Amino acid sequence: MARYVGLVGAVLLAVAAYLGGALPNAPLGATPASIWRAPDGPATLTCWLAGTVLLVGAWWSVRRGAPSTRWAYVTAGLWALPLLVAPPLGSRDVYSYACQGWTYTQGVDPYAVPVAAAGCPWLDAVAPIWRDTPAPYGPVFVLLAALAVGLGGGLTGTIVALRVIAVAGLLLGALCLPGLARAAGVPVRRAAWLALAGPLVGVHLVAGAHNDAVMLGLLLSGLLLAVRRPGRPSSLLVAGVLLGLAVTVKASAAVVLPFAALAAVRGCPTVRALARDGGWLAGGSLAALLVSSAVSGLGFGWVGGLTHSGDSEQWTSPPTAVGLVVDYAGALAGRDPQAVPVVRAVALLLLAVVLVLLWWRAWRDLRASADPAMARCGAGPGSAARPRITLHGAGLALVATVVLSPVFHPWYATWPLVLLALTATRTTWFLLPAAAAAFLALPDGTNLARFTKAPGAVAMTALFLSLALLGTLRRRSRPR
Repeated sequence: MARYVGLVGAVLLAVAAYLGGALPNAPLGATPASIWRAPDGPATLTCWLAGTVLLVGAWWSVRRGAPSTRWAYVTAGLWALPLLVAPPLGSRDVYSYACQGWTYTQGVDPYAVPVAAAGCPWLDAVAPIWRDTPAPYGPVFVLLAALAVGLGGGLTGTIVALRVIAVAGLLLGALCLPGLARAAGVPVRRAAWLALAGPLVGVHLVAGAHNDAVMLGLLLSGLLLAVRRPGRPSSLLVAGVLLGLAVTVKASAAVVLPFAALAAVRGCPTVRALARDGGWLAGGSLAALLVSSAVSGLGFGWVGGLTHSGDSEQWTSPPTAVGLVVDYAGALAGRDPQAVPVVRAVALLLLAVVLVLLWWRAWRDLRASADPAMARCGAGPGSAARPRITLHGAGLALVATVVLSPVFHPWYATWPLVLLALTATRTTWFLLPAAAAAFLALPDGTNLARFTKAPGAVAMTALFLSLALLGTLRRRSRPR
């Protein structure tokens, strides 16, 4: 029954997209009240809410594992079909992609000239906050966006081409999931269901055509090669190229590279083996970065564009929420502490520390789980332990990146979700936030976090501090 309940939910979401989705001529700066007062507003919001509830409920009900791998893939495909033919839903970012691609086709550097200054003919469809900021994506995605503009011609054709590119990335990831799941020793049917059937995938990666789909497809394919063919220079070089291409789509993929280097080690994990095998993977990644930057003619200007990704302040990012609460408290005392930039900077420093600690723990666990027949560096479980340790470490690194980044959008939750679906034994702790994130964006891309700034910031800060305290207490209570 879950298959058809979810399918009804997907159809309702597609109807909401046609009635009041992120259409090019839709009014910008809408509020939930103004959407409700529109001619199709009540129907739009009703279809969106009912569709999201049904889709999330159906996905959640099968979270312990689909009846079979084939059932999981077929059901995920059925749910994606209505959204595949629907207008953009939940975000207007696809119009930013189109304008950035158009800017590049005109011989203008999208990292130096914002789309408004470049004179993009589709500027009215772009969200105001992104009109005067440079492109924050890597050169490979700018090339893909330019290709979509060239193939599509007009705006509609470009959006269709961008959606095809996103779906291609999603299909690439779907092809890699079984191999990764078997390597990690988890049921393929569970991993495929959690990673592919979630509401965030259909709404934001398919209907919204977000470039996160391309990043994840390249990321999973590179990890699969590293996990399945460790110690083989040619395979690791290709794996490094794929991972490097993922970084040149979206820089967030870079946090996975150190864990992929661990997965590349063949035999007993030693510093020498890491330098030998991880070096091939690092060389492939560096080559992808250098070649793509040179071929595009854009160099590394995209690195500077990353600083503008946090221009919006929303309580959905824990560091931003903490900063907002400090600012609110300061305002009550008659002061203006301007705490948001400071807390964000501290969170980024904390993120660096957390990433190092996660990598060190994965390295330690790898040495503890090594087969004593390989070398004298400990004993432990079977061959599935090594891929599971590295993939789980990569998933936790993406969790830390999402939690401690200056900004959070619902589709960011798909990054760790895919890797944790391959490794985690307990799933509620990451599935619940992913399910909640599905309710954040209205069909036209309006983010509900904009209208709940103060209460949302207080609630997020309280939750963040409570979880941090609970985690500290539980860690101290564990036996040595």
